[in-house]
Amino acid sequence: MGERLFVIGNEAIGWGALNAGCDAYMGYPITPQNETTEWFAKEFPKRGKVFVQSQSEVGSINIVFGAASTGHRVMTSTSGPGWGLMQEGMSHLANGELPCVISLVQRGGPGAGTTRHGQMDYLSATRGGGNGGYKNIVLTPASVQETHDFVQLAFYLADKYRNPVIVMTDGLLGQMAEPLELRKLDFGSLPEKDWAVRGRANQPDGVRRVVTAMQGLMPTPPHPPYAGFLDLLKVLNEKYETMKEAEARYDTYMIEDADLIIVAYGYTARVSKESLKIARKDGLKVGMIRLQAVWPFPYEIITEMASKGCRFLVVEDSLGQLLEDVRIGVQGKTGVHLLGALARHDPSDGGMILPDSVLTEIYRLME
Repeated sequence: MGERLFVIGNEAIGWGALNAGCDAYMGYPITPQNETTEWFAKEFPKRGKVFVQSQSEVGSINIVFGAASTGHRVMTSTSGPGWGLMQEGMSHLANGELPCVISLVQRGGPGAGTTRHGQMDYLSATRGGGNGGYKNIVLTPASVQETHDFVQLAFYLADKYRNPVIVMTDGLLGQMAEPLELRKLDFGSLPEKDWAVRGRANQPDGVRRVVTAMQGLMPTPPHPPYAGFLDLLKVLNEKYETMKEAEARYDTYMIEDADLIIVAYGYTARVSKESLKIARKDGLKVGMIRLQAVWPFPYEIITEMASKGCRFLVVEDSLGQLLEDVRIGVQGKTGVHLLGALARHDPSDGGMILPDSVLTEIYRLME
């Protein structure tokens, strides 16, 4: 067993990055994830690692592009409006096939919205908020320990697929303190980064490497030799299809005999599980699919349970974004209901979806 700490979720991001062998962090402060930036500012320099506070989120994501091009493990973190500013850079990273990790701590929106929690960046994270129709794996932890572990997983998956990976939490998980076991996770071997820019003298074949955000337009021999635009699209398409097959992640709770299945991630999944347990004690057949990743999305399990006649209740702190994917999975075979941000216990930005609200909706749907 590793060392145990009592930390908040935003700090767990840093500890996870450290255990993943992250070499550099570039970021800009924004609430509610400032503790992450503060952690890296405090911990990385004294360990001989790189911390850069950029001039803006646009600066952060572009510095990440340059640093990732060298083959080092690098990351940034942001929230809400900062995430919006990073979207062009995210598209460039996808084109350049550059592995990196982005911690996205969601807050309320749209626009500047609030500085408090929310689950309102689902669509921009899962659909690719920049141009070009790219895809990123989006991991969604639901605890401090899982946040730490998923950051390590994110670095592994980024290197495995040469693609950015997002770890998406929210303001509540970021500010919540829980016990954390510091542990290094081994996910297996990875390919050599023979594409990395290290200078001709440091390449075993003595050939210069080139990394750009214009692959498919400008030839970038020799790694990889995309002669044209369709060559690039073919490789990206094969990569995304492989991700869909291999990287859908979720866990289930009491769905075998369920008449109603809750679908949720992050803090609303924790809340929903408490409500589910109470409903089960009252004899109601309720189950849950808790999403550990929201892209790729596990349409198959949704379709399978819909075919058995199960109805679905989507619980998310938004006006309905995850809802769209559940509806796609259901294929019109059964009912899909939403308990969203309008069910918060308080009309202020500090309100949240509480177990009582979820339980009331369960009773209403199962009358």
